[in-house]
Parts: sequence; structure tokens; C-alpha cells
Amino acid sequence: METKQNDMTPHEAAEALRWLAEMGADEIIGENPVDRTLTSPPAAAQKRGLSEAGGTMAAPAAPPRATAAAAAQPLALGPSPAAACASLAEIREALERFDACPLKKTATSTCFADGNPAARVMLVGEAPGRDEDIQGKPFVGRSGQLLDRMLAAVGLSRSAQDRESSVFITNVIFWRPPGNRTPTEAESQMCLPFLLRAIELQKPDVIVCLGATPAHRLTGRNDGILKLRGKWVTANVSGRNIPLLPTLHPAYLLRQPAQKRLAWRDLLSLRQMLDAH
Repeated sequence: METKQNDMTPHEAAEALRWLAEMGADEIIGENPVDRTLTSPPAAAQKRGLSEAGGTMAAPAAPPRATAAAAAQPLALGPSPAAACASLAEIREALERFDACPLKKTATSTCFADGNPAARVMLVGEAPGRDEDIQGKPFVGRSGQLLDRMLAAVGLSRSAQDRESSVFITNVIFWRPPGNRTPTEAESQMCLPFLLRAIELQKPDVIVCLGATPAHRLTGRNDGILKLRGKWVTANVSGRNIPLLPTLHPAYLLRQPAQKRLAWRDLLSLRQMLDAH
């Protein structure tokens, strides 16, 4: 077999490895990819096992396909322990005891929230990444550092003590998905009651959704984030209407720095909303 020569420079190779680590590909488990979501083992492994046992190999069953009707139905997950929480601290404790979400089994830590619980502004992201999983706080990696600089540009900070200039940060998902993959519908629905209860208890004047996933969950819309961003909408949480602004996720801005101009417009719009109310 002819070996393909790698024409990357050492600097390019180092940057590629850094990017892979940030995206969650921080472990090497084999030379060839394996789809571990399949209910049956890969055909090659199955064949080896049956050959050693002297048996015959049956054709692997095709994975079931979700029908459009099933995908359109809301998931009935039953009552959530989030409803019994009377404070944000109790939500954190409930999440530590909550074992229904499979993401918790592969995560290092629960990543609930950061910032000032009395803040006027609540920021909602998608899910923890590698650094967040290690530290147990949302937005502490490179995207979090960019977010802090963005907030500082309009006079906001997660470390501020006063309500007017502080923010409260949380996520739709509270455990890191393996490889930083997009959370599934089921995983989001399991975590959503905790997010909604956090909104009820924190009582923000404004919600800022960082990325498409929180915007979809809190508005019911499914447009792309570039179409949603910059447009104020209303989120109705337990009968309370809250102004909500979707904007671009800091991780996206790190990959597409030219789009920072759009995020800056959204931040100015947030500042104007806070100053007017």
C-alpha cells in the first residue's frame, strides 16, 4: 500500500491537534472508527467471534428508522424532580442526584451554572465542552474567554456583584456529550425541565440564547441561527413573558471570526434593551 505523504508543517499539525482537542477528540481508542451506537457488534468482529466458535454468521439487522410521525410527537418523560426545587441551589443538588440522562454516565462533572443568580441577564448555551466538563462550570474554555471579553465590551460580567452589570450563565444540557456532539432530542427533553425551573427561580429580565439549540428549545422555532440571531422574540415561561435574543455561539465565532461583527450588533441591541428598561 502506498503511503500518502503528509505535507503539513509542524505548526499546522500542532494547530490541528489543538483544534481536535477543543472539539472533544482528546482520546485515541483505535485506528479505525467504530459506530458504537449500533445494537449489534460490527460485522468483522461478529464474524471473528462466530468463526472462533465454529458457528455461522447471520445478516446484521438494519437499525430501525424513526418515522416522521414519531419524530413530531413530544417525548413523554413523566414528572421531573425539577418541579420540587425551591432554589437554584436545590436545582444543582437535584441534578447531582439525577441519573436518567445517559450523558451523566460519560461526563466528569455536572455543569449547571455560573455568575450572579440575581443578574438581570441570563445567558443560555448548549452543552459543556472539555474544559467545562473538567471544571464543572459553563463557558470556561476558549469560547468562554471570548464570551467574557464580549460581555465586558457592553459593561457586563459574570463576576459582577450588582444586578445591573452581572450575568447568570447556564446551558440546555448539563453534562458534556461525548466528543462534543450535538445533544439528541431525548437528552434535551430530559434536561429542559431543569432549565425552565432555573428561569422561573432566577427571574431574568432578558434571556440571551448562545447558538441555535437554546433558541430552538425556548422559542419553539427551528430556523438556523443566522436567521434567528439579532431578532428579539418572547419566551413564555410559566406564564411570564421574557424578552429573548438569539445570537451566535462564541465557539462559532472562533471558527468564523468574520461573523463577530454580527455578534457585536447583537450585543449593542442587548445593551440598548437593558438601558431602556
